[in-house]
Amino acid sequence: MPHTHPDYASLRHQAVALRRAGLSRRQIRDRLHLHNNDLLNRLLDGEPAPARTHHPNAKDDLREKARELRRQGMTYDRIQLELGCSKSSISLWVRDLPKPPPRTREEASAIARRGWEATLRRREEERQRTKRTAADEIGEITDRELFLIGVGLYWSEGSKSKPYRLNESVTFINSDPSMVEVYMAWLRLLDVGPERLRFRVMIHESADVAAAEHYWADLVGVDVATLGKTTLKKHNPKTVRKNVGEGYRGCFVIRVLQSADLYRRIEGWWYGIVLVAEQPT
Repeated sequence: MPHTHPDYASLRHQAVALRRAGLSRRQIRDRLHLHNNDLLNRLLDGEPAPARTHHPNAKDDLREKARELRRQGMTYDRIQLELGCSKSSISLWVRDLPKPPPRTREEASAIARRGWEATLRRREEERQRTKRTAADEIGEITDRELFLIGVGLYWSEGSKSKPYRLNESVTFINSDPSMVEVYMAWLRLLDVGPERLRFRVMIHESADVAAAEHYWADLVGVDVATLGKTTLKKHNPKTVRKNVGEGYRGCFVIRVLQSADLYRRIEGWWYGIVLVAEQPT
């Protein structure tokens, strides 16, 4: 094609010099005030781009890995599992490579299983992040806040007197160690001394009773020999129990001696909370 620009030779000399100096095509075009890409292409014809004008893409490594996995015969699904990138990106990167042979049913099942396992891991990680964030939101707890928490905790989990069975005693039963720890901290806040506390375990007879007794005794800081007689639930072979294994330790019972007055105060505190909650905002 003829070079019709009157200063073509001079422009080519300048363009090549700028290219060799490391300028990009856009920079050269702007520097020489060119508005014709065809002319710029002719000016730079045969002149290779300098290495420094190539800006590495963040996905370059992924692309090369995807191509290598494709050469090994992996499908889009398997490459996606290995690299965590989208199938659309994989398709663009490897479409010039030969397709692998059709996968067997066993291979398809294994891929599906791995995909589900990866999904479960992501869900569990998200659950744990949510829990950690929520825990951090609590911060410090004042004595008054612990007092109110303890009132609600007892009134939801502790024993309560009934019109048909008058029993104003403070007894707390729970299988959650963290609930027991919070309850014990609440009793200390109320100045209920250890001499007024009695403990015992309630558990299924097929469980490791001795291990459970030692666990609860260590949790509340008492000698296992001071625990009351453990209540054993008889085993029913027809029942399919879910609370089995090392994590099953039964329920822990905490009873406060001479607690009629404390029970009445707890009931009054709870009704006070209810009255405040029922007030219009």
